[in-house]
Amino acid sequence: MNAAAKPLDVAIIGAGFAGIGTAIRLRQKGITDFAIFERDDRVGGTWRDNTYPGAACDIPSRLYSYAFAPNPDWSHTYSGSGEILGYIEAMVEEFGIGPGIRFGHTVTGLEFDEPSGLWDISFAGKRRKVKARSVVVASGPLSNASLPNIPGIETYEGHKIHSARWDHDYDFTGKKVAVVGTGASAVQIIPELVERAASVKVFQRTPGWVLPRVNRRTNPLTKELYRQAPVTQKLARDAWFWGHESVALGVVWNTPLTRVVESVARLHLRSQVADPWLRRQLTPDFRAGCKRLLISNDYYPALQRENCKLVTWPIARISPHGIRTAEGIEHRFDCIVFATGFDISKTGAPIPVTGRDGRLLGEEWSRGAYAFKSVTVAGYPNLFLTFGPNSGPGHNSALVYMEAQIEYLTDAIGVLLKRDLRMLEVRRDRQDRYNARIQRRLSATTWNSGCRSWYLTEDGFNATMYPGFGTQFVRQLAQVRLEDYVLTPRDPGNAARTARDYAETPSAGHGTIATLG
Repeated sequence: MNAAAKPLDVAIIGAGFAGIGTAIRLRQKGITDFAIFERDDRVGGTWRDNTYPGAACDIPSRLYSYAFAPNPDWSHTYSGSGEILGYIEAMVEEFGIGPGIRFGHTVTGLEFDEPSGLWDISFAGKRRKVKARSVVVASGPLSNASLPNIPGIETYEGHKIHSARWDHDYDFTGKKVAVVGTGASAVQIIPELVERAASVKVFQRTPGWVLPRVNRRTNPLTKELYRQAPVTQKLARDAWFWGHESVALGVVWNTPLTRVVESVARLHLRSQVADPWLRRQLTPDFRAGCKRLLISNDYYPALQRENCKLVTWPIARISPHGIRTAEGIEHRFDCIVFATGFDISKTGAPIPVTGRDGRLLGEEWSRGAYAFKSVTVAGYPNLFLTFGPNSGPGHNSALVYMEAQIEYLTDAIGVLLKRDLRMLEVRRDRQDRYNARIQRRLSATTWNSGCRSWYLTEDGFNATMYPGFGTQFVRQLAQVRLEDYVLTPRDPGNAARTARDYAETPSAGHGTIATLG
């Protein structure tokens, strides 16, 4: 692209679920001047990166997919990472998104130019910037991973593997292996490792609530039915949605149903673990839902294999030959697997973003991220987020929430382009009022009930989760209400028209764009 190139209408950062979904819906709404900037050489995001043994989704496949791109061919109730990646790649092919993807573009900064109403986008190793009228940050919360900050980790002389950067060339056969972490990735990795390694020691900081998983192979007749009568697949998806929606009553808030969830988990633990002392070590001391629920049938049996041992002493440091725990014992290993999750941006910004008047998003989010309805931020016109602050579900599919955000932001971009606006910016008072209400509601949820989790900042601020039902989250994004925004036309002479003539306008496939108040 040369310096005089026409600015893009939309720049999308990231070619994972969110970026590909955004591109599809933009195209379906008649917006075709966009580009997706992807740092890797393949699409897929989280599901491209997470290829560890046993990697799978803990949400049913019918629900962990887009309603506008149904897949009748899911092989199981819960799909593995490879099949999910295949679904993303198939969407790129089916909807013709491939030509719009620019691989090898790592975004290093976004800077808004107020006079022109354009965003300048910088890339690692590239001198020329790209200009765009709007930007969608679709890089996702689970896109960056690094080794944990444990004293001595740089001195370890054995092999180190992070679950999100799996080394498929390493042979675990006959090796002594440590697994640090007992979260969602670990409960999938550990059963696979005990089949290969000579010994596995699992270092647990906090046990989680584990529920059983019923993972059935999809009958070929069911696939054919979904293919011939798509309405039946929609009904199946709706059934899964409402089933998960009801779970909110037991995990989002502390209710009598929370005890039911805990009772099911305890029954699962008791049915699989006979040793009372091990059961005690594996029983959480916090309410179900306070941390992410785990879904597994083979985690507990794996821990009881002869070549596996659970270690609950805190890790003091990593030594050159292994792990030293707080009681002074050094455990020696050939390899340490860190199943320690992702670098979630709860404070600061995932990339440097400079908005109007030189304001820095990283500084404004230094005490906790916030946004209006998780999508837009005051002071940063024409910038849209997917899976932004307080959009995490604790009970339902992230794809349901993401799809609602995509519909909202693509409608908003439609307003920006069709009305030839220079700036579309959320009003700060609307944003502040929204976030004050969100934080009040969060105070009554299990996530804020006292446990330590990746949902919270170090000082206990919850910038991650949405305190309600999925239906509530989707409903709040059903309309772009223009009274929530300041609309600045590119031609000042059109200001009167901007305020007067935005009559209610049908939105492509998604409710309405509400009028200005």
